[in-house]
This record gives sequence, structure tokens and C-alpha cells, in this order.
Amino acid sequence: MNYKNIIKNFLYFFKKKNHKIIYSASLLAKNDTTLMFTNAGMNRFKNYFICYKHPKFLRITNIQKCLRITGKHNDLYDVGKDKYHHTMFEMLGNWSFGDYFKKKAIKWAWELLTKIYKIKKYNIYVTIFSGDKKKNLPFDIESYKFWKKIIDENQIIFFDKKNNFWEMGETGPCGYSSEIHIDIRNEKEKNKISGKKLINKGHPLVIELWNLVFIEYFRKKNGNLEKLPKSHVDTGMGIERLCMILQKKKSTYDTDIFNILIKKIENITGIVYGKFYKQDIAIRVLADHIRAIVFAIKDGVIPSNKKSGYIIKKLLRRTIIYYYIFLKKKKKILYKLVKYVLLQNNKFHYKMNNKEKIINFIIKKEEILFFKTISKVTFKIKKKIFLLKKEGKKKINGNIIFKLYDTYGLPFELANFMAIKNNMIIDKFSFEKEMLKTKLRSKQKK
Repeated sequence: MNYKNIIKNFLYFFKKKNHKIIYSASLLAKNDTTLMFTNAGMNRFKNYFICYKHPKFLRITNIQKCLRITGKHNDLYDVGKDKYHHTMFEMLGNWSFGDYFKKKAIKWAWELLTKIYKIKKYNIYVTIFSGDKKKNLPFDIESYKFWKKIIDENQIIFFDKKNNFWEMGETGPCGYSSEIHIDIRNEKEKNKISGKKLINKGHPLVIELWNLVFIEYFRKKNGNLEKLPKSHVDTGMGIERLCMILQKKKSTYDTDIFNILIKKIENITGIVYGKFYKQDIAIRVLADHIRAIVFAIKDGVIPSNKKSGYIIKKLLRRTIIYYYIFLKKKKKILYKLVKYVLLQNNKFHYKMNNKEKIINFIIKKEEILFFKTISKVTFKIKKKIFLLKKEGKKKINGNIIFKLYDTYGLPFELANFMAIKNNMIIDKFSFEKEMLKTKLRSKQKK
């Protein structure tokens, strides 16, 4: 089943269950001072959960673009190193605002996974909240009873508050959650160790797929919980992981979401994916980051030196550094990938194709500007390295690198690459110390 049909089947399954299909919200978190970017499907519905607003529809389903490159949800530095992390991902979700609750949410999740997507029942595991006496939170017996009717009891696992009790923040809506995990290992591996023992252990092939959150409490400032006037359902399932499972792949980057992009990167760079460790990381970084950049610009985030624009500018420059260093491309290539991101996503995200020219223009302009910066700073770092080597030194003070970063925008990755190339090392501690000082000064000014 391809990416587009997987989404279509999800949305139309819930449409038949009387859910209204809505478009994805913007990646730029609007009307929310606590967030810079939308990082979960539920962000736009916060006020419904706390009953500040009344929804037009009690049942909703959609596919939501999410970006996790800031704050506590920041996957940036994991991207590329493994085969399943992403900065931007798409979340399939269904919501109930004071309508149905646990019984239907669990029943429909099971029906969709086993009857529509044909996932083998014996590969599915579910987790339930075990209870917390200290916090006066009882075991989620209701979810347990519903799951016990449809899945083997041996496939139900109990976890604590960390894994199976969802909270929006220190105060606000909260409630039990039940996670659905899928074991896609081969039979030989399954015979060695049960998938049950690998749940929440970070195994790349025993995957947390779908989180069913049951919002029924409000945590007050004193820590006490009170019942909300209405109970709500908030579910989220990553399309990248679902594609990986249904297409029988071992990596999200091997799915048809990324196939076209990766092939285009191979064509442009002349480097074949899957042969060399460092180049593979760089190709995954490019494929992931260009999606995030295209969607962000499409939603109005223009690379700049302020707020969300600065984050996207940094992401864009990080991408350029990866192809400059590891794929040996010394000229702009990112803008050539825009078309392929849009082609893959134009059906489910409103007004994608009519933004191609402007997105191309913005990315190309940023690439040209950054290559000018690279040209300027490589000359300066080469000069510094030459003088230090002449003095017989093998370590570069982080203060030197920071000054070049602060004045000319020298990326640390580029400085580090050039240092290693010349058998030298950078004192990263002193560099990070200077970075911290700058951040503190910036906060004090505010």
C-alpha cells in the first residue's frame, strides 16, 4: 500500500465513523504563545479540551504536519544517525470532543489496523497505565477491559506514568493513554526474544505506532486532579512509521515517502545511497530537512535572523553543510528537490503546488548567500589553521572558532571538518562556553 492510499484509507475509515476531515494546521503555531512550531496534532485543539471553546464538529480526523526542532521535543540531532528520526513528520489523528471515549477509540483502532491495514494480530502489543499510588492515580482498568476482549492478554503490557499518562504541561488537561506497538522483526529474532520484552526499549523494529490519549482530568497548580466537564479522545499515529510497517521496510527512509527524493539526491550527487556510512547520514539529513524547509516556507516561515525564521535558516544552512562536506557538492542543489517534495504531498495539504516558484526562489537565494559565507570563512579558518600549525599547535581554541561563527557565520561543523582534515582538534568546551554566554546576554536584554 503506497503513502497516499495509506492516508486515504485512514481518513475515509474515520469519515465513515462520522468524523469531519479537516486540513492540516500551519506548521507555524498560531495563537499559541507556548509554541513556535506545531509539534503535535492536538495543538490546535487545546481550547476544546479545557472547554474554553466549543468545537463545530464533535468528531474530527486529519493528517497534521508536525515539526520538532525546538524545545523539549527536539529530534534534530538524531536525524540521519538512525533510520527513523525526522524533524518534520505527519501525524494521522482522530479526535472526539465530549462524544465517544475509550471503548470506541480502542475498537476502531483495532479494526483499522487489522481489517483495513491487515497487520497481523500477533505482531500487535498494547500498553496500559499501571497506576501510581503516590500520585493517587488508579490502574486504567477501563482500557484494560476493552483491550482484553479483542487481544491476547499476553500482548497487553503495563507501564507507569512516564509512558502511559499524558499531560499537556505542569497544569492543564491530562489523562490515561494506551499505546499500540508493532513488532516487525523476522521470525528468527522473534523466537529469540519476545516482542513484549522489547516494548519501550528503543528497538528500531519494535515500534510505537499509535498513541490513544483519553483526556478526562485537569491538573491544577497544587498538583491535584479534577474531572473535566467532558471526556475527550486525542490519537496520533506517525505516517512515516505506518508506511514502514505496511511496506515491509526496515527504515522510514526506505518507504515511498522518501524514495523519489533519495533517488533525486543520488542523481544530483552521483553518490549511491546504502553504500557508505557518512554519505548515507548526509543523504538522510537532506531528504528529511528539505521536507521540513519546504513545508515551513509554504506556511509562511521565511528564513531570517528572527524567531521561527532563524530556526529555518539554521536548518537550511545545516543541510547545505552536510551536502558540502559529505557529498562534496560545492554548488547549490537544494532548490532542485522542492518539486519532488510538492509532488508527493500535494493531495493532502492545501495549496502546495502554487507555492513552488516562491519556495524555489527563497531556497536558491539562501543557498547563494550561504555559499558566499562559506567562501569567506573557509579562507579565514585556513589562515588560522596555517598559523597555528606553524606554531606547532594541534588544538584550536574554541574562542577563535566562536569569533568566526559570531562575526561571519562560520558553522561549527565546517570548522570541525577543516580541523580534522588538517590533523587538528577544536576545543569544543570553550566554544560552547562562549555560545552559552551569548545566549545568557541575549536573555538578559529581553
